[in-house]
Amino acid sequence: MKRLIALILSAVMTLCMFAGCGTTTTESKNFKIVTTIYPVYNWLQNLTDGAENVELTLLVGDGKDIHNYQPTAEDMVKISDCNYFVYVGGESDKWVNDAAAAFFKDGDGKTKLSLLELLGDSAKSEELVEGMQAEEDDDDDGAFDEHVWLSVKNAELFCRELSEGLKTADKSNAEVYGKNEKAYLDKLETLDDKHTKALVKSDKKYDTLLFGDRFPFRYLVDDYKLKYYAAFAGCSADSEASFETVAFLADKLTELKLPAVLTIDGSDRKLANTIIDTSDNKTAQILELNSMQAVTNEMLSSGDDYIGIMEKNLDVLKTALAVEE
Repeated sequence: MKRLIALILSAVMTLCMFAGCGTTTTESKNFKIVTTIYPVYNWLQNLTDGAENVELTLLVGDGKDIHNYQPTAEDMVKISDCNYFVYVGGESDKWVNDAAAAFFKDGDGKTKLSLLELLGDSAKSEELVEGMQAEEDDDDDGAFDEHVWLSVKNAELFCRELSEGLKTADKSNAEVYGKNEKAYLDKLETLDDKHTKALVKSDKKYDTLLFGDRFPFRYLVDDYKLKYYAAFAGCSADSEASFETVAFLADKLTELKLPAVLTIDGSDRKLANTIIDTSDNKTAQILELNSMQAVTNEMLSSGDDYIGIMEKNLDVLKTALAVEE
């Protein structure tokens, strides 16, 4: 993978030398914004709504997962030729870090933003909780948890920073960006309030979630002080759980009498079913949370957006925790 990215970078940079990539961007009619993941893309859709001559591009779409995405030469050209580039900056997109370093230089008038860098000291490392299956020969031990978009509080921070960056980089649309920022932050604040009311201030029968799957929701559960058990960490490459992991989660399902085992989008639910079958809690149901790690064209065309997906996830959490309305 590293060799492939290096070859693509080399080829694109050679093309750029002849075609003038990176030098004509600021003369282009359009202000070009590129982002790797859907949540940021949707935030930017809201922040740039009504702005003139803005061209917004999503790289990782069409059902592709950020954890195993392989960029094309076309992707690299889009990054090299954009004015404003936003990416996560985690282990799954090391290739993006390489591209950003290659195509963005001090004083070139272009902007790159890493979400993890914006979080700074608030960025969390992936954790190995009790019962979770550890990966063998894990070279990423202690790596940051990159699923930062699954925190509504993070989303508010990111959108403020994105708006400020846009107002500086594209002054002709600064007034539009400022107006959109206020409107969208109001929506995110309402969304956060809904989560706080349901997950913190309400009467709920349970305070623990059990995942028969990977667990990319650490930022969210920390925001609202929930406990969790899970088979794998969020970026784990494992797909088969050990007997010990299954037994531990099944025992917890029995002990805590939880009403549900959770999975994330794209799961085949085999592990969740095995946990239920192994436990004494046969009535537990399987519920799915959308991690937005892979976004299909159908999802985009259906009108689903970040706030709508997070509201649906909240409904799932309320069921899993038996929140009283």
